Amino acid sequence: MTLTIKRVDGTVEDEVITRDVVELEETYAKSTVIQKDERKFGLVNLPAFYFDMDNYKDRNAATDVRKEIEQLKSEGMEGLVLDLRDNGGGSLRTAVDIAGLFIEAGPVVQVASSGEKKEVLKDRSGDVLWDGPLVILVNELSASASEILAAAMQDYKRGIIIGSKQSYGKGTVQNMIDLNQWLRKNDLGDMGALKLTTQKFYRVNGGSTQLEGVKSDVIMPDRYSYIDIGERDYDNPLPYDKITPADYDVWDGYIDYEATIAKSKSRMDQSPQVQLIEENARYIKDRNEETMIDLSYEAYVADIDKRREESKRFDAIREYDNKLSYTSLPYEVELMRQDTTLREKRKRWHKNLAGDIYVEEAVNVLQDLKMSNIRQGKVAEIKN
Repeated sequence: MTLTIKRVDGTVEDEVITRDVVELEETYAKSTVIQKDERKFGLVNLPAFYFDMDNYKDRNAATDVRKEIEQLKSEGMEGLVLDLRDNGGGSLRTAVDIAGLFIEAGPVVQVASSGEKKEVLKDRSGDVLWDGPLVILVNELSASASEILAAAMQDYKRGIIIGSKQSYGKGTVQNMIDLNQWLRKNDLGDMGALKLTTQKFYRVNGGSTQLEGVKSDVIMPDRYSYIDIGERDYDNPLPYDKITPADYDVWDGYIDYEATIAKSKSRMDQSPQVQLIEENARYIKDRNEETMIDLSYEAYVADIDKRREESKRFDAIREYDNKLSYTSLPYEVELMRQDTTLREKRKRWHKNLAGDIYVEEAVNVLQDLKMSNIRQGKVAEIKN
């Protein structure tokens, strides 16, 4: 089937859609080894904070991320990128458990309910799976549990957040209230339910993720930077507020945390590719705000041709090559010998990563981060 699409920048394109089977595996965590010169880095892509509602221990995002990191460590990775872009959230418990992979122990998120004492959800494991350099990628569609994890890593100064100006900004919890439960006898049929906001999430520093989301340490624009997407763009959203901070200790593992952020910002300010992405975002915003269409067919076609010509200067965004190489983990390579579909999917994913300037900058930041000898000594002591 061919679908004609008019994009937000005004251009019209035909897309061929092929009916296919939806693979649930593509909704789970996946990883790749990134090679830059003689150094290896790891990337874990997490599309959602999933879990089995019948048996949490059966399979969940936290255990899958743990397995991927263990495999990447065995391949000799020197730094880790956790990609939470487009991750709309999910299980709060998995977010807390994943945070625990990067810190010894401590609070991860605070939950407040009206008229009740706040609840502090903590990692209590004391086990640090990955004590090396960490970068987290976010965008405007990183929401809820993604924001909780990113905010915790930012407050602890455990990892550097790279991405959009801020994440989605959803810091509330909704519950369904069945109206039928209040009626002893109901002759009116099903009364339905109400969806009520019952709780709010707060960072360990006391700030809410509501509206403000998580502000990236290093801001990189994308094509939808100026499109209304976040919680703040809804009618009558709950306001941002603060509560008292939790008791936590900032991570002492880096010796150049702030300097690394400054170097990354400087690179982005001087990057022609980032400037082109910024121009494209503004172009999309301007085209999206246009509400007048010429009813003359000839004029309409001419306008489409004009916009197609204008947008050609942004082709360099799709053609970008970050000069990094990507390799699947050995266990996946073995699976690919039998599963050609998986092989093709990973091939497409690696091709997309090769044109991803955000991943390129994440690797640059990982290279710049230097670990404290004192911190490394503490981790060695814990492991022994």
